[in-house]
Amino acid sequence: MTTAGEAPAPARDRGRRVILWRHGQTSWNVERRFQGSTDVELTDAGREQARRAARLLASLKPDAIVASDLRRAADTAAELAALTGLEITHDEGLRETYAGVWQGLTHEEILARHGDEYTAWKRGEPVRRGGGELETEVADRAAPVVLRHVEKTPEDGTLVVVSHGGTIRTTIGRLLGLESRHWESLGGLSNCCWSVLGEGARGWRLLEHNAGTLPEPVLGDDD
Repeated sequence: MTTAGEAPAPARDRGRRVILWRHGQTSWNVERRFQGSTDVELTDAGREQARRAARLLASLKPDAIVASDLRRAADTAAELAALTGLEITHDEGLRETYAGVWQGLTHEEILARHGDEYTAWKRGEPVRRGGGELETEVADRAAPVVLRHVEKTPEDGTLVVVSHGGTIRTTIGRLLGLESRHWESLGGLSNCCWSVLGEGARGWRLLEHNAGTLPEPVLGDDD
């Protein structure tokens, strides 16, 4: 607030940023097998993706890293930590959606065995895929983790969140204030790509989505 004769205070060049980074490739991604909360390791290609992406993200000088405790996310985060010297905070609230009996099935098997459920989910209906979590329940546990760590980040700082495709999408949708039926419209993230949210006067804004490489196929973006 200014008084007569005072120049307005300069606006901040930049508010906080959150980089939501999807883990590198796993064998189940390649096989289009639904991972959910199953703890699947990175492939050699996935580790190389993580190393390459970490070099780009390190140049943004992040202030903190928080990651899912599942190995594919934790090992991806470790590549960035090695370059920046930052410690990683692991939080199970950032795990991928628990998808019950869908986990371990290929997309073709899911369509064959649970076609109506799959179709309803793609229409934006609230579905407990495989008897597991609703997308809104994933957002209920993941978004607060992000916000809690954002609060500890400097006013013009950058937080890197290493998680999973489905969890990242639901978190972005929640932070942007979108209705859950519209979250699917955000599209998927390729392995080791990321989205960037910026803190604005009216809340969070989506600054980048699926950034990091030239366009690549999205393999199993919900796991």
